[in-house]
Amino acid sequence: MARQLVTGNHAAGYALARAGEANREARGAICGAYPITPQTEIIEFLRAFKFTKGRVVAVESEHSAMAVCIGGALSGARSFTASSSNGLAYMTENIFAAGYYRLPIVLIGVNRTLGPPWNIWTDQGDTLMMRDAPWMQFYCESHQELVDTILVAFRVAEDPRILLPAIVAEDGFVLSHTQMGVDLPEQELVDRYLPKCEIPHRLKHKGVTIGGMTFPHDTEVHRREIQSSMERVPEVLAEAIDEFEKIFGRRPHAALSAEHTEDADTVLIACNTMARTLRNVVKQRREKGEKVGMIKAKMFRPFPRQDYVKAIGSAKRVGVLDRNHSPGSGGIFWNEIATALRERPDVLLQDYLIGLGGGDITPPMLDEVFDDLNARKSAEEPVWREVNA
Repeated sequence: MARQLVTGNHAAGYALARAGEANREARGAICGAYPITPQTEIIEFLRAFKFTKGRVVAVESEHSAMAVCIGGALSGARSFTASSSNGLAYMTENIFAAGYYRLPIVLIGVNRTLGPPWNIWTDQGDTLMMRDAPWMQFYCESHQELVDTILVAFRVAEDPRILLPAIVAEDGFVLSHTQMGVDLPEQELVDRYLPKCEIPHRLKHKGVTIGGMTFPHDTEVHRREIQSSMERVPEVLAEAIDEFEKIFGRRPHAALSAEHTEDADTVLIACNTMARTLRNVVKQRREKGEKVGMIKAKMFRPFPRQDYVKAIGSAKRVGVLDRNHSPGSGGIFWNEIATALRERPDVLLQDYLIGLGGGDITPPMLDEVFDDLNARKSAEEPVWREVNA
């Protein structure tokens, strides 16, 4: 593997291109392409890549970009795209369609604040608004994790036990435009890791109808099958991670990662690049003798409820850092964690809305969160950090 200093978007484009090229002996690759800040570099990389069997189709909108992926996947091709913010919102109809068609498309969501008012900086509300779509969702804290997770996502999505699409999310600018050293896997390794893409219900020569009219019971069966596939994801993901380690020599993070939680009284939960900052704060506070820990949330869909219950252990105070906001409710990760801990009334669970719209998340801010959580006697409505009206 060649270690290079690249941006997050370059790393994402590289992983998508190598995954697409790995399907050259089967039905090839297809990408529906439409640019939007801060995702554009991914599409530019893919447009410049010389696929042996594959096409990057430039279209007039994000809605059409996903439509191209749907058509490509229905033909049996390995399909992928990328988008952000209002581009994802415009793509929504076809995002749901791709999931209900059971097409293993991989989409890179470069997190950016939804507008108006217009804001190009990071906020995870754009990908999280797809939480009710039949898609897996993974959140990445580093350039290396982004590369590795893209490859794992293809393997899990295309597994015949799953056949569901996946969103792989990276923070806009904080990760997409910064540079880090990354092991970019050679094509031969990617070829070994990714089997040929086989979509059992792909279109063949005889005429068929896709997505036609159905009746209530058929829809019930369809939704239950999707739920069953989601329930199988943890097992298939674990297998994919094991195989990844054998081939690439490193082990990607699983659905979540618990750090220093065995003896922790207080635990904070974070995802994406927030986890990097939080890790350093936890280390410093533990050096002072404080029993604090953290959980890095990686997989959002399916949501690993029981894993959180186990990871939290005996901690009595748990805080959730949400770089997103569901109006009238609060943080989206917090809502999910609250559901997971419904049988743990002994846990004080507090939500912190932080870094919305791309605001900085600094170590002193996280120290304030720890101090606030440690001093609490009870939880309250979501706490807004560093917001002045």
